[in-house]
Amino acid sequence: MVEITAALVKELREKSGAGMMDCKMALSENDGSIEQSIDWLRAKGITKAAKKSDRIASEGLIGSLINNGSAAMVELNSETDFVARNEEFQNLLKGILEISLENHDIENAQYQNTGRTVAEEINEKIATIGENIMLRRVIKYENIVGQHIFSYTHNAVADSLGKIGVLVSIKSNKDVLELAEFGKSLCMHIAATNPLALSSDTISPELIEREKQIAIEQARESGKPENIIEKMVEGRIKKFTEENALLSQVFVIDGETRISKLLEDKSRELEGDIEITRFTRMQLGDGIEKKEDDFAGEVAAAVSKN
Repeated sequence: MVEITAALVKELREKSGAGMMDCKMALSENDGSIEQSIDWLRAKGITKAAKKSDRIASEGLIGSLINNGSAAMVELNSETDFVARNEEFQNLLKGILEISLENHDIENAQYQNTGRTVAEEINEKIATIGENIMLRRVIKYENIVGQHIFSYTHNAVADSLGKIGVLVSIKSNKDVLELAEFGKSLCMHIAATNPLALSSDTISPELIEREKQIAIEQARESGKPENIIEKMVEGRIKKFTEENALLSQVFVIDGETRISKLLEDKSRELEGDIEITRFTRMQLGDGIEKKEDDFAGEVAAAVSKN
């Protein structure tokens, strides 16, 4: 009997796009013959995954998970929203979230009890579900003493699975339960406003310079003198940083209190300092041409119901 080596399995995987376990079985059934194994896989419909992996996957779900003070957020893409609502796809995302909390090399980590890696498990699902599936992004927050992590999922189709996900880390000596409602409202604000940075001085200098050049060109078109243009540009950049830095944004819930003031008020109420140390907002398909949605209006409406 031909020995089924790792190199042989690797070669068949590269040629067929099938998972490791399927390749091992195919080679065992066909005395190690690559060509016969490919035909065997084709007959079972398993090699379809290779062709499907070339198709664009811009739908899917954002998922988040908080456990023992650590958190993970993952974007898993599919080709259609229909598949994203499939329980098998959602269970795959939940499994990846659990693995993400414990591992850094996610794709090569073992997926639950299947004997496959996460990458191989995804490939298996491509074959069985019938659409391309892509693990696009993974964000992990480590457990830090004295900090609490909160999350929010917008347009949720299941618990903590939706179209926009937010993680916020708050430094405080207060109990996590005392901050739970406040943490969630901050997450919902971030989901609605999509801030670029925590404070104005941490916004990318390159981004500010780009906005400045646009402002200069627009101001010059007005025909005003350079000294007036300079003041116009200064005002434009100040407004840009205020609107895009989380701490200087106006809280969407009440429409008047800046987030920095909100933190001061909450600190006074709980008699302990509260500080936002980190946040991440992940929107499904970021960077892919998609139909514009009024997420700010939707989130604000969702908040008002709570």
